[in-house]
Amino acid sequence: MYIMVSYDIVDDKTRLKVLNFLKNFGDRVQLSVFECNLNEEQFKRMKQGIEKLIDRKEDRVRYYRICSACIKRVQISGWGEVINNDDFQII
Repeated sequence: MYIMVSYDIVDDKTRLKVLNFLKNFGDRVQLSVFECNLNEEQFKRMKQGIEKLIDRKEDRVRYYRICSACIKRVQISGWGEVINNDDFQII
């Protein structure tokens, strides 16, 4: 599944930890946005890891599931491209 993760984290150290953690799961496309191709188990592991890092009273992380048809309709203004990992297949 294709997941877009966005975060708003107050503490600089925590934000850096989350950023480095998310690099293991996807590609950074904005300062606080990652795009990830994950299976259900990977998504669960990613979400649990993030929840261990953040302060749930001050920080916010959002996970958007994007269907494969919607990925094809993503448009970008400015530089960049939609990250599409051909090794990943939806079955």
